[in-house]
Amino acid sequence: MTDRPDTTADGMRLAQAGMLLNMVLAVVKVLAGLVGHSYALIADGIESSADIFGSLIVWSGLRVARRSADNAYPFGYGKAEALAAAGVGLMLVGAAIGISIEAIREIMIPHHAPAPFTLAVLVGVVLIKELFFRRVSRVAAASGSTAVSADAWHHRSDAITSAAAFIGISIALIGGPGWEQADDLAALLAATVIVYNGVKVMRPALQELMDRAPGEQLLTRVEHAAHSVTGVLATEKLKMRRAGTAYYVDLHVQADPTLSLHQAHILSGMVKSAIRSAVPEVSGVLIHMEPYEDVRT
Repeated sequence: MTDRPDTTADGMRLAQAGMLLNMVLAVVKVLAGLVGHSYALIADGIESSADIFGSLIVWSGLRVARRSADNAYPFGYGKAEALAAAGVGLMLVGAAIGISIEAIREIMIPHHAPAPFTLAVLVGVVLIKELFFRRVSRVAAASGSTAVSADAWHHRSDAITSAAAFIGISIALIGGPGWEQADDLAALLAATVIVYNGVKVMRPALQELMDRAPGEQLLTRVEHAAHSVTGVLATEKLKMRRAGTAYYVDLHVQADPTLSLHQAHILSGMVKSAIRSAVPEVSGVLIHMEPYEDVRT
């Protein structure tokens, strides 16, 4: 089985790098949280552990999506990207729920104030994760991949939880006795942000899985490309759907009724070529040829 063009190789490499990074950060944050009496930092480490599986899902989804179409999947495997993105979104929401439950339990139980050294750990995590988020986001924008975009937001959510933990621990240390719960409240705040990011990741993935039409700008580009072909008198019933980084077009083209079947076939091929040339995002085009009927007569 052959692969699709290597448009997602950078995303796959970054997903692998993200797994290694999250393994290291998860261990560092959990150990620092246990030693430094910070549940916000432990919660942050748990979220990083979930990130490991999130990056694994993204890598697997991209790997499957690169496969070429075959008899079993004639439209290709592109939707594996959307499935991976939806899976990452669900993991984010699940992690947020778990963090919230544990943070509420910690609020109700008296405990020590966090140790000051945990702040230094969090500063380093925020910087690393934000830089990684921006790197992955650039690749997501270049490839148009929902899965890579989901992976990027997974890194951003980790940076946000670390920033929230930093704020909570700072308040607990500055406030002194009686302010220990600020650390746990920060974990709750982080969980809220994670839920928001999870929903933000899932929405475009679910829209792709439901074959939602792309934006008006892309539809207009396809129409203009079709009308640029000599012999095309009108177009109608334009439909587009997305699968991974590729789009599939279904279009009715009206032409001179006196054209022979052979001539109509040639014209449809010219329309296909024009669309794929003008809109590189389009992978497949299905043209329905129809006789032109002037409604003004």
